[in-house]
Amino acid sequence: MRKIPPRMAKEEDLAPSQFLQLATVDFTGIYAVHLAAKDERLKMTRLALSLLSGPFLAAVALAGAKVVDPQTLTRWQHVPWYLFALVTAFGLLSVLPFLRLIEAVDAHARTARAINNFRLLYATKLRDELGWSPNLPIDPRFPETYAPLAWPGINVMVLATVNSTYLTVGVTGLSGQEPNLLLLMTGILLVALVHYAVYYVRCNVTRRRRLPHHPTQFPNLEG
Repeated sequence: MRKIPPRMAKEEDLAPSQFLQLATVDFTGIYAVHLAAKDERLKMTRLALSLLSGPFLAAVALAGAKVVDPQTLTRWQHVPWYLFALVTAFGLLSVLPFLRLIEAVDAHARTARAINNFRLLYATKLRDELGWSPNLPIDPRFPETYAPLAWPGINVMVLATVNSTYLTVGVTGLSGQEPNLLLLMTGILLVALVHYAVYYVRCNVTRRRRLPHHPTQFPNLEG
């Protein structure tokens, strides 16, 4: 009698222990994804804070070297133009970790959704065979990347607000305009909305990306 190749074996012939091995790989994978996401967010947040502290360090160094009088830094009209230029420059540089943070959120969300899709392959079998299902999401549309109230979304938007403040203050100071609270708040809001739009568009474009053709013709479960 001809032996059936393993790849042609029916799903019913698989032992429950093999599905438990899949569950072990699954739990290990999702744990690694969460660790990588946390590590990436911490790295980008630290880089952004390091860049945003640049103007303050420059002002302290200039005041310590007596290049500028510390008293002049307390009045908008007497702040040197190059300090406003530094604020603008470091505000622009901090956009880089902001963009990298968005890409990291997208990458980890895509990986988590792929693992959820993989979990669907064995969760039903485990429930039928052992009466057990993993206490983890099996919806391949989860997690939602565009989630403003989730920790990645809060992290991104707080950084966007700080970047907007730096850019608005720096450009306003370089233009020589008098400080006006309404003008500053309006500028910060508009620049923050631009950051917010980048986050919204990038996350939603990622969810609606075109997938490559595959010959197996299996339906794609990712939303």
